[in-house]
Amino acid sequence: MSQSPLHPSFKMNNGREMPMVGFGLWKVTKDVCADQVYHALKIGYRLLDGACDYGNEVEAGQGLARAIKEGIVKRTEVFITSKLWNSFHDRERVEPICKKQLADWGIEHFDLYLMHFPIALAYVDPGVRYPPGFAFDGKSDIRPSNATIQETWQAMEGLVTGGLASSIGISNFQGSLILDLLRYATVRPAVLQIEHHPYLVQPELLRLAAAEHIAVTAYSSFGPQSFRELNWQKAHDTPPLFANEVIVRIAHAHHKTPAQVLLRWATQRGICVIPKSNDPDRLRQNLDVAGFELAEREIADISGLDRRLRFNDPLDYLGTFPIFA
Repeated sequence: MSQSPLHPSFKMNNGREMPMVGFGLWKVTKDVCADQVYHALKIGYRLLDGACDYGNEVEAGQGLARAIKEGIVKRTEVFITSKLWNSFHDRERVEPICKKQLADWGIEHFDLYLMHFPIALAYVDPGVRYPPGFAFDGKSDIRPSNATIQETWQAMEGLVTGGLASSIGISNFQGSLILDLLRYATVRPAVLQIEHHPYLVQPELLRLAAAEHIAVTAYSSFGPQSFRELNWQKAHDTPPLFANEVIVRIAHAHHKTPAQVLLRWATQRGICVIPKSNDPDRLRQNLDVAGFELAEREIADISGLDRRLRFNDPLDYLGTFPIFA
């Protein structure tokens, strides 16, 4: 995977390279997903961030296949991330669901496979409902599984030795769980994916990841924006970052958009980003976030907006699983 000044990549702790900027597939609907993936690759994106729970991996694979067929990319040039859903944490469920996801994508291995949440739920057969979501019955019946993080992680390590995933990692984990996982991991997590934006900076967690040589990927880089689309009240009650005076001032100073400043605030600090957009011009702008430098004072001003405000918290939308308590 080649690196250019405008499209930087970095080496993970296993020596493999990962692009700093990717195209996120969360909330990309099935009817447009194949086209959006194709156009993202055509514009220059080389990282696709998907998941079982997004329900669009078949369509994402179709967009990838089209781009490969037309010679826009080779499979070896595209870094594909997917995630293990909560309903498949039991040891014997990990490899079969990973293989199903690979078949949906139409590929032989994932470049990165993440544990989506540190939450184990009762198994739902994909033939009954897929993706299963949080509820066992698809409505309100939340049934936990007894699978431990250790059991699930060790099964994921088997994906690496079996050639189904080049790297594995974690998502939505906090410090104590990371420290515990590192005690028994024989394959160390390469990446930690977390909600990260100026309203939720999490400096202590970032320091822990850096000390343990775990790369960080930020999701929801634009703060409340992603969750406004879901009509979540907390997001509607929070001032948008795009209109924040600090962000707008810095954007004007660099002749960039507020979105580009928010993404550069992350990438300049060594954090990968995975924004999405339906607009081709914004797709290009989001990819072009390494061609300018923020001053240290500007980075500090943006970080100073921290409210410790989390939007993706299962306790808020499920009433249970206080994983961030």
